[in-house]
Amino acid sequence: MVFAARWVIRTSLAPLGAAAARMDSVEGTDRGFRLNLEELPVEAQPFARALNGLLQRLDDVAGQREAFAANAAHELRTPLAILMGELDRLESQDAQRLKKDVAAMNRLVGQIMLMAQVESHVVAPIAHDPVSLDEVAADVTARFAPLAAVQGRRVELEVSDGAMVAGIKEMLAAAVGNLVENALRVTPVDGAVVVLVGPGARICVRDEGPGLSAADLAALSQRFVRADHASNGGAGLGLAIVARIVEIHHAKLATDPQRKEIFLLFQ
Repeated sequence: MVFAARWVIRTSLAPLGAAAARMDSVEGTDRGFRLNLEELPVEAQPFARALNGLLQRLDDVAGQREAFAANAAHELRTPLAILMGELDRLESQDAQRLKKDVAAMNRLVGQIMLMAQVESHVVAPIAHDPVSLDEVAADVTARFAPLAAVQGRRVELEVSDGAMVAGIKEMLAAAVGNLVENALRVTPVDGAVVVLVGPGARICVRDEGPGLSAADLAALSQRFVRADHASNGGAGLGLAIVARIVEIHHAKLATDPQRKEIFLLFQ
């Protein structure tokens, strides 16, 4: 009877153990996780139902906060654009300093809006279409080449394999764009940032900075964490946005500090 009782208890509690394992496997940024009530014993279902309700309320609060941030950022764009236009009419040194501050604010607003768009994909996923990695890299290179020239730097493109992946082109371009922007920040004047496509389904950004270790990449991929060399206008969202976009695309973000490269690897 003792052995039979132990077997009955172990068998009855097995679904709870499986549910606990699934909960442990959930990432902190995941949304929409719920326990399957049909897999649990009848006695545990009220508790699981209450837990699902709590998770739903937490998701709703997170969604409301992201929507508020996105709306606030959107409302800030127009006055910032007007302010930048007014400053363009002035030629004093104070005006130039203020223009840099406004540009930094505008960049922060753009990052907040992009992060909100990325997170909204988790709640309401967008269909992934075939995307050409060489087209993404070419678009990003063309967009940042004029900015790099003004800074006395270069953005170059090297394509060895025009692979296709399933994804969202605008998000992938935003991810690569953030990597190029960070690379330009650490590359010295007269240096070059190289965007490489291939071999295989991968995009790599190489700079002439000090290189980034795997530990530093993992730390900087958290929101609001900034590197020592980051500009004062940053808010620590750049690599966090890249990491989230990579996660949505079931890809991998990695670094090679010796070659001073950060790359996106797609399955």
